[in-house]
Amino acid sequence: MKNIYSPLNPSIRKKLRQILGKRFLEAPEDLKAYSVDASPYNFLPEAVALPVNAEEIAEILRLAQQENFPVIPRGAGTATTGASLAPQGGLVLSLLRLNRIIEINQEDLVAVVEPGVFTGEFKRAVEELGLFYPPDPASYEFSTIGGNVACGAGGPKGLKYGTTKDYVLGLEAVTATGEIIFCGRRTMKGVVGYNLVHLFTGSEGTLGVITKLILKLIPKPPSQATIALWLESTEKAAQAFLEILKAGLFPSTAELLDDTTLSAVKNLLKKEIHPKAQALLLLEFDGAKKQVEEDLSEAQKTLSNFGMKLDIAVNKKERERLWQARRLISPALKKIAPGKLADDVVLPRSKLPEFLSFAKKIGEKYGLTVACFGHLGDGNIHVNILFEKEDESKAREARNEILNKVLASCGTISGEHGIGFTKKGFLPKELSPEVLLLMKKIKEVFDPQNILNPGKIF
Repeated sequence: MKNIYSPLNPSIRKKLRQILGKRFLEAPEDLKAYSVDASPYNFLPEAVALPVNAEEIAEILRLAQQENFPVIPRGAGTATTGASLAPQGGLVLSLLRLNRIIEINQEDLVAVVEPGVFTGEFKRAVEELGLFYPPDPASYEFSTIGGNVACGAGGPKGLKYGTTKDYVLGLEAVTATGEIIFCGRRTMKGVVGYNLVHLFTGSEGTLGVITKLILKLIPKPPSQATIALWLESTEKAAQAFLEILKAGLFPSTAELLDDTTLSAVKNLLKKEIHPKAQALLLLEFDGAKKQVEEDLSEAQKTLSNFGMKLDIAVNKKERERLWQARRLISPALKKIAPGKLADDVVLPRSKLPEFLSFAKKIGEKYGLTVACFGHLGDGNIHVNILFEKEDESKAREARNEILNKVLASCGTISGEHGIGFTKKGFLPKELSPEVLLLMKKIKEVFDPQNILNPGKIF
């Protein structure tokens, strides 16, 4: 793939100003704002574009083809893998101005939105109409629908409802060569041709720029209830959840906080945390009121031999109180150490107790703090290795051992954050040379000059 690019010279900048006017940013303070995301990296772009429609994006990409400069699509900048950064310079293409909810159709159970719509805003808009958009990444209040689709975002409700990819029916995108295309459908079923929608979903802006999305909706569950089970060990929390599944129960959410995570959160929520607990399992059930009541009763029986304390909340205020600990994880962990290596691994659920114990032992081996939390329900665990600056090399060795264990356990190195810049070195460990070559050939078909988000994934 071609990897030598032209800088944004005065001639290119003049043409970009003609397309964008004042929405072409060059000031140092503007560029600095787009030089970071939620990863630990920092790369200053040469300029930033704020297009307002697909036609402007098409013009920009045709110019990029002609002049050979890289274009980095970006949503709200919440990516944890550096996917929205510009390590090779070039033009950051912000999609925040494409922010309309175009349609919410209650009969077809679909919505049409632009990529810059914030996920939380969209979820509330459909819920006002008695509908439900289940994907709920932790960043949903400040991440965009387009970014969620580009990175294949998940969230706690992935256990019962699936992840973002399961709700994208169709999309409009601009190809690297500047063509505006539509793929997919508006109907619930359809098998005409290859599934290009799923190819774009999770492609991290390397195949095209998504400019419109058709999303599937479902009716909003009428009743919800939350269980908080406080336990004496992380492994026991994983075992308790496996018993829930064996009992024939299927919660919408099953979230785990290990001892390190719980200890960090205790400092922010002293009154809400069981003082001796070493793990927290959060279960949520939803559906018809009678079914939820039956599920709660059965869950209580199943969990009676586990845990130190069990709390149940049915009304919204009490449920939110139980969820506070989960929502405060990120700011709480930042107080432990300045450095962090974060991965979102996924394992078969049966392997989780063993893996959680292994991750803890790796932390002890290297003298580092390892925090495990996240979506126990679908096997998606967030492993955070926390370290002081002088221990970064040890942290990277520990990360290697943990990711190798994931792969040896038939797992995957990313369940919802993608590969981006931070994980691409691990891709050959999970994918065979033949599969990697095929993926690179697909990239070349969509983006022959490799101008779209170069340096990511591969």
